[in-house]
Amino acid sequence: MSFDKMLGFLSARQMGLDDPLRLRRAESTRRVLSLELNKDRDVERIHSNGVNTLDIEVIEGRYMLSGGADGVIVIYDLENLSKKPHYTCKSVCTVGRSHQHVHKFSVETVQWYPHDTGMFTSSSFDKTLKVWDTETLKPAEVFNFEGTVYCHHMSPIARKHCLIAVGTKDPKVQLCDLKSGSRIHILQGHRGEVLSVKWSPRYEHILATASTDSQVRVWDVRKASGSLFTLDQHNGEKSKASSEAANTAHNGRVNGLCFTSDGLHLLTTGTDDRMRLWNSASGENTLVNYGKVCNESRKGLKFTLSRGCSPEFVFVPCGSTIVVYALYTGELVTVLRGHYNNVDCCEFHPDLQDLYSGGKDCNILAWVPSPRKPALEDDTEGSNKSGNQSSLNPAFEDAWSSSDEDG
Repeated sequence: MSFDKMLGFLSARQMGLDDPLRLRRAESTRRVLSLELNKDRDVERIHSNGVNTLDIEVIEGRYMLSGGADGVIVIYDLENLSKKPHYTCKSVCTVGRSHQHVHKFSVETVQWYPHDTGMFTSSSFDKTLKVWDTETLKPAEVFNFEGTVYCHHMSPIARKHCLIAVGTKDPKVQLCDLKSGSRIHILQGHRGEVLSVKWSPRYEHILATASTDSQVRVWDVRKASGSLFTLDQHNGEKSKASSEAANTAHNGRVNGLCFTSDGLHLLTTGTDDRMRLWNSASGENTLVNYGKVCNESRKGLKFTLSRGCSPEFVFVPCGSTIVVYALYTGELVTVLRGHYNNVDCCEFHPDLQDLYSGGKDCNILAWVPSPRKPALEDDTEGSNKSGNQSSLNPAFEDAWSSSDEDG
């Protein structure tokens, strides 16, 4: 966004002509479109094996969890306490290999308790889900399962329940209750391992699950009668020919799920190298074409979405890179390169528009918006020198080209 355009936004907001949210969205979008590897910010290297999962807490947006293939869990402080341009995000505490309660095998998912940083959860190939007290770094609760645990998720909004959805080698989705400390319910319908589970950020009882059986099911956990619906990539057209054929979301294993922040859409990834965007209320495939989205993951793929931008973006690990797409058009916006080996996960920081990624190279990298160009460079030929982004990138133009953008 040019300096003149920024001034225009500021003045329109000042005079009450524009919703303040419009300026914020435009600037957030500019920042995401200028993401680059931050050479001044390191994340302390603790893991001796690949980094599988990351989660940033939403209370302060300051602390980040990481879980590794070495079974280790680390809590990082993302704040620059040194106030120097070059700094390292230090680990605050670590559940290391010598810790009494460390996971025996690879940690696949970590998640902060959505309402309080005093608690976090982790699940592992050692067939356990652990609920940790952040202060003491000891498990307050341990849930044991018969098969490998691939994923778990707590609702970001729930007030009426404290359920953790868990996906394992068993096709049955397990629901664990934090209040009672027991497994209270199972959801039956899948015929393969459950690789990803996600609660809706809009309705606290709605859950989506993805499996190796090529299916994505959407459930209302208050109902015991089975899933609400199964996503169908053909929107009902192909299934008329063979009524017995089950609806499939992908032609391979479905290993990634992510709701948009408003909960109105659901994004899925599969080993058919496709990514699909669905209407989460009707289950309709919106038919957005992202092209080939390389996906060879044997387990859950940890991708993420932006928040507060217009348009929104999706960040997907793809080999040793992260590919960035415009969510609603499918346009490939950019490719982020920096890891030396496969990227396993990425996590977006909605307050700062930073992106963190973890990979098999044991590194966690920070991607941050490039600094705004000085105002003088935005004048006349200077704007060409600085690479006027709206002419270079159509997705950038979409953010504020129309004056009737929704608030």
